[in-house]
Amino acid sequence: MPVKWKHGDEFSMYYCTFTCYKWLHLFEIVNGYDMVYEWFDVLRKDGYKIIGYVIMPNHLHVMIYFPKPGYNLNKIIGNGKRFMAYEIIKRLEGMKRNDLLEYLFDAVTKREKKKAQRHRVFEESFDAKGINSEKFLLQKLNYIHRNPVSGRWNLAKDFTEYEHSSASYYETGIIKRYEPIHFKTI
Repeated sequence: MPVKWKHGDEFSMYYCTFTCYKWLHLFEIVNGYDMVYEWFDVLRKDGYKIIGYVIMPNHLHVMIYFPKPGYNLNKIIGNGKRFMAYEIIKRLEGMKRNDLLEYLFDAVTKREKKKAQRHRVFEESFDAKGINSEKFLLQKLNYIHRNPVSGRWNLAKDFTEYEHSSASYYETGIIKRYEPIHFKTI
């Protein structure tokens, strides 16, 4: 996966977003929310902390805390995307979704195919913003938590009801699927 922007380790917390190729609803199609939680477990095992998140049908927003400098954000996100891409392709094959598999195959350039990449599952780059204040952190938490009920999304009646988000944890103390680490405890 090419890196368009090398992110440094100057911040201890980042707000990151990455998107499925062409905004396809791949997480939803393969019911792949569990693979994101598995990736969160890997991050936790490596000593990183998930502060907040929302997994949408076609993209992911996550806030990650890094207790020590020296981490490589590009590698961490790249490895997560790679892990999920393999699993998404495996699930599409199991579902016999040859239409999507062919579409994702055709999106790979000749150069990438020479490097053994077979499918384009995610957009090449990802967005990352260093969190440098509580005000910015709260702004981003508010944004991601309300994402499932904003704009054209109608994934829940109330944003705290959306299952694949840390909103319920922050608003009511109820853990829906994955327990983040509250930002005030770090």
